[in-house]
Amino acid sequence: MVRLLSAHKGSVLAIVVLQLVQTTANLLLPTLNAAIIDDGIIAGDTGEILYLGGWMAGIAAVQVATAIAAGYLGAGVAMELGGQLRRELFAKVQSFSSQEVGNFGAPSLVTRATNDVAQIQNLAVLIFTMLIAAPAIFIGGIALAVHQDVALSWIVVAVIPILTLIMTVIVRRLIPLYREGQGLLDRIGRVLREQIIGANVIRGFVRQGHEERRFDEANKDLTRNNLQSALLVAGMMPMIMLVVNLSSVCVVWFGGHRIDAGEMRLGALTAFMSYILQILIAIMMAMYVFMTAPRATACAERIREVLDTEPAITDPAAPAGDGNVTARPGGALPRGAARSGHAVEFRNVGFAYPGAEAPVLDGVSFTAVPGTTTAIIGATGSGKTTLMNLLPRFLDATAGQISIGGRDVRAMPLDALRSLIAIVPQQSYLFAGTVAENLRFGSPTATDHDLWQALEAAQAGDFIRALPLGLGAPVSQGGTNFSGGERQRLCIARALLKDAPVYLFDDSFSALDYGTDARLRAAIEPLLRSATVLIVAERVATILDAGLILVLEDGCLVAQGTHSELMESSPSYREIASSQLVLEETP
Repeated sequence: MVRLLSAHKGSVLAIVVLQLVQTTANLLLPTLNAAIIDDGIIAGDTGEILYLGGWMAGIAAVQVATAIAAGYLGAGVAMELGGQLRRELFAKVQSFSSQEVGNFGAPSLVTRATNDVAQIQNLAVLIFTMLIAAPAIFIGGIALAVHQDVALSWIVVAVIPILTLIMTVIVRRLIPLYREGQGLLDRIGRVLREQIIGANVIRGFVRQGHEERRFDEANKDLTRNNLQSALLVAGMMPMIMLVVNLSSVCVVWFGGHRIDAGEMRLGALTAFMSYILQILIAIMMAMYVFMTAPRATACAERIREVLDTEPAITDPAAPAGDGNVTARPGGALPRGAARSGHAVEFRNVGFAYPGAEAPVLDGVSFTAVPGTTTAIIGATGSGKTTLMNLLPRFLDATAGQISIGGRDVRAMPLDALRSLIAIVPQQSYLFAGTVAENLRFGSPTATDHDLWQALEAAQAGDFIRALPLGLGAPVSQGGTNFSGGERQRLCIARALLKDAPVYLFDDSFSALDYGTDARLRAAIEPLLRSATVLIVAERVATILDAGLILVLEDGCLVAQGTHSELMESSPSYREIASSQLVLEETP
């Protein structure tokens, strides 16, 4: 936070100066009021009243102006602080691999970037508007109260320790409650997110009652925590007001006796009461800041936890030159200029999650050459998707070496590596916006003509053309307003718009019927003729013409070859093919 505030040190300095001017003006007003009472009203001097009253009006105007200016600047710096924190959190999360995201959890990361940052913003506003002024008012009020009457100053000495004790007890209790509360907020966000996303599954298994009880448990825990902290905060105000009112009674009582004895003037008593009130207000302001600080501190710890986490997958310390490994950001179809000489090679590659008993992949070696399709097939859980995720370094291999275009992927900057690859993920994900905006993820400069060509190749042109707004049709978050097959075809079109030398299709045809599947593969074959294409497939029919088929079993590459070769040599492949009733198609 100090580092972020240093970027606004000019504004912070201006806020401090304005607060000090405001405080000085605030402290001068009771003294002038006392002079008006004693030297003007009681003495019957109208000229003195008008003179001092003019000064009071001017000082009050300065006080109001500086308060407004300080509040405006303080709010601006606090909002800038929050915006910078959100930017840093977003950038850090974008650098995380799936492992770091999984460790924190998506709901927790969202809460940290929204609610936690908002709590720090609120504290910053309070610091700029209260905490800077509070010490000045406190010290100045004590000095001026003593100046008005030394004998009554014992009241101040008695009140300050009592208020400090109240503040200390409450704040020490609030800190663990607020820290626990932020964790409970994460928990309820996670439960709510699962229940919204999995609503159809819950309904399908008639588990609404179970999920209601699960949410109710998380909700009760959060409510209990919030209630405890709210009761502490609510109990603080009556205690403070009791002390303030008792001190005011003491000032009036003992001050009245001193006036009656001729030891104190009426104006001085009025000023003393004002300074006592200002001292107490300063303590209350500080207490309010310190009461808010525990929650902001807990939030700052959670934000720091994210910012201090080093991503497992990073750019190399000294990346080698890109050489001839280039990719064009996008353009009109057909393409191919960026798709030559980018073979993909896996050499004895293995991958295991930290702490896992067995590796997901072990000793995988193959070469995918340009101009051919390399297909990956195997049972569920055999490591197909993991293998695909290793090439763009969504995960890092724990053994062996992966190269693209003759270069180790770990020696390449992540952006340079990923710019060479167009990906259709296993989970077809679309972003909130329009169809055109989603497609242009693959090529921001693509024209509408390019988009339609990609849609036609992906067999998505007909249903997009049937939409009233066509390319401008809205897409809900995740693309939930489209069917699974439609989402897959839009994701394929998005990838086709990227003129990349390597294409990864991770089970990207599973939601398509056989006819659409065949037409789509026939349409994209000439577009990807010179590219290196890797396909994870469940259907043997999808990969019959692949130049190389890899058969994975329990994370090991048990066979590789063409369809006809594997039908003769690989029992595992033959079993998969037989289960799909394609034996009769074998040459």
